[in-house]
Amino acid sequence: MRESKIERALVNAVRKQGGIAFKFTSQTMNGIPDRLVLLPGGQIGFVELKAPGKQLRLLQKKRKAQLEALGFPVFVVDRLELIDKTIHAIAHGRKRGDVP
Repeated sequence: MRESKIERALVNAVRKQGGIAFKFTSQTMNGIPDRLVLLPGGQIGFVELKAPGKQLRLLQKKRKAQLEALGFPVFVVDRLELIDKTIHAIAHGRKRGDVP
C-alpha cells in the first residue's frame, strides 16, 4: 500500500470528525510531519505518514522529538488501522504520540 492512500484515508477520516488535516510543509525546515490535524475543541496533533513498515528518517525523528518537547503530540501512521486510533488520541488531548 502506498503512503498516499493512507494519507487520503486520514484526511477523509479527520473531515468526518469535523476537523481539518492541513498538508504541512516548511520552506525553511526539513523533516516536519506531513499533516497538522486540527479537531473540534481545540485539539491539535502532527501526523507523519509512512508506507507500511517504513521507518522515520533520522531528521524526522529529530523534528518529532523537538515538537514533543514543546508539548505537541506527533503520531506516525503507517497502516490504515492506526487512523481512527490516532484521531481518537488527538481528540482526547493525548500529549504523547504513541497509539495503543
